[in-house]
Amino acid sequence: MLLSKSILPRLVRAILLSAALPLGAQAAAPAPRLDFSPEQWELARSVARQPGLAAWYGSTALAPVFTAPEAAPRRIALIEAAAQAPVHGLPSIYGVEQLQGLEGRTDPEAEVTFAKAFARWTHDVGGGILDPRRVDPENKRDVIRVPTEELLARFVAAPDPAAMLAQVPPQNDGYRALQQALAARVGPVVGADVPTVPEGVWREGMRDEAVARLRARLAAMGFAAEGAEADLFDAPLARQVAAYQARAGLGPDGVAGPRTIQRLNGGPGSAPRDLLIALERMRWLNGHDLNARLIWVNLPEFNVRVMEGGRTVFESRAVIGKDKEGWRTPEFSDELQNVVVNPSWNVPRSMALRDYLPRLQKNRHAVAHLDVVDSRGRVVARDGIDFSRYTAKNFPYRLRQKPSDDNALGEVKFIFPNPMNIYLHDTPSKGLFGERTRAFSNGCIRVQKPVDLAHVLLEGAAADPAATYAGARESGRERFLKTEPLPVHLVYLTTIADEDGTIRHFPDVYGRDDAVWTALQKAGGMETLASTR
Repeated sequence: MLLSKSILPRLVRAILLSAALPLGAQAAAPAPRLDFSPEQWELARSVARQPGLAAWYGSTALAPVFTAPEAAPRRIALIEAAAQAPVHGLPSIYGVEQLQGLEGRTDPEAEVTFAKAFARWTHDVGGGILDPRRVDPENKRDVIRVPTEELLARFVAAPDPAAMLAQVPPQNDGYRALQQALAARVGPVVGADVPTVPEGVWREGMRDEAVARLRARLAAMGFAAEGAEADLFDAPLARQVAAYQARAGLGPDGVAGPRTIQRLNGGPGSAPRDLLIALERMRWLNGHDLNARLIWVNLPEFNVRVMEGGRTVFESRAVIGKDKEGWRTPEFSDELQNVVVNPSWNVPRSMALRDYLPRLQKNRHAVAHLDVVDSRGRVVARDGIDFSRYTAKNFPYRLRQKPSDDNALGEVKFIFPNPMNIYLHDTPSKGLFGERTRAFSNGCIRVQKPVDLAHVLLEGAAADPAATYAGARESGRERFLKTEPLPVHLVYLTTIADEDGTIRHFPDVYGRDDAVWTALQKAGGMETLASTR
C-alpha cells in the first residue's frame, strides 16, 4: 500500500530522528527540514518498510548512495560482488542483470533497486540466507548480523568499495576451503558413462561384476587401483577404498558398504549438497571471531577441541545427546565462565519427572544416591514426603547428587550458562568413548579427557593450572575455578575443512541437514547449484 503525502512528513521525521538521535532525545529535537524534492519523497516511500535502509536514508536526509555523481565505483562493486553468489554457494537471486541495466540512471527507482540489492546481498553472504531458529527448533543459534545502516556507512566511507564488500563474507580458512571444494566439485566430475556401484557389501577376496564397477568409479574419482583382474576385490583395491573413505570422512576400513557406495554414487551426503549446507552453517557463525582462542564442539564429529588462531591446541573425544526427542544436543554459542571441580549434579527437571518421580512414588527410598532439595536449596528428609501427591505439573522439589566418585558428572564440569542448561563434563561411563557413534547422553557433552581440558582452560587464569586443579580436587568439596572468558561454539557440521584444507564428512547423526537443505531450496535456485556437479 502506498503511503499518502500527509503521512510522509511524519514518517520522514520519525526516520530522521530515530536514526540520527540517541534514545530519549527525539521529543526535544526540533523538526528536521521537510522541503524534499519529489524524487526524495519517492525514495522515502520506497525504503520506509525496510528498517535498515530507512535508518540509513533517514540519517542522511535521503541523500543518494548509488545514483550520486561519484557513485559509479559503488555500483560496479555491488554488481561484481553479487555476481559471485555461486562462489559462496548462494543462488543467483540478487538481480545482477537488472542492476547492470540501471547503469547511468539517477532516478529513485535505480537508487532503491541498488539499495535493496545491497541489503539483501550483505544480509545473506554476511550471516546466511536462512534464520537457523526457523529452520530447526533444536537450533538455538542467534546469528550476529551487522545492521544494514552500519554496512552502508562503511561502504560509503570506503576508499575502495569492492574491498569493503569483500570483507562481508566469513574471513576464515575453513570457509575459504569449502568455497574451493565447491569450485572444484570435490575432485573430478564422474561422467555419465561410468556406471554406479550396485548396493551390497564388497570386501577383499570377493569376485563380482560389481567389483569391476567399484574399481572403475574409484579410478574416475582419482583413486585408481592396480589389479590384473577387474572383478576381483584385491589388496590394492582395498587400499584405494580406504583412501577414498578417509577423504569422505568415513571409517577407512577398506570395505565398500552401503554408506561408502552411497557416497561413491553421488547420493545423500555427497558434494556439493553437503558443501552448500556447510557454507550456510559457516555463515551463521560469521559474527564470531573463529581465529580467537575458543572451544569448538562439532556434534557430528563427537569431538571437543580448544582452538587458537584456527589451530587445534587440545582435542578429546566426546559423547553427545541421544538422537531422541528432548535429548539431542542443541546448536548455539556462549562463553565459558567456570571450571567446577567435584561438581554436584542437579538432575534436569525433565529427567527427574520422567525417570525418577515414578520410582519415588513406588518407593520413597528409591534412587538413594540423590538428595531431595526444596526451593531454598535445603535437603528434605524423604520420610516426610508423600510423593504420590505430586505430578509432573506440581512436583516442588529438585533432585541433586553430591560430589562423589560415581557422580554422573564425574570429577569436573565446564559451565557456560545458557537457558538449555547444557555444559561439558566428565563421566564415570568411560566405555562409551570407544564407540564410533557416540550419541548417548541426555543432551550435555561428556569429555573423554576432562582433567587435561581443565588444565588447558585454566591457563592464563592460574599460575600453575595443574596444581590449582589438584588442590581443588583434593578438597573433596565443590569448587568453582574462574577461567578467562572463552567462546564456546556448539556446531553441527557434517562437512568441514580440516586445518590443512582437506574436506571431511561425518554422519548426519540427528538428520538436521535435510531441514537446512529444504529451506535452502525454498530460498531459490539451490537445486540448480546442486545439479551442476
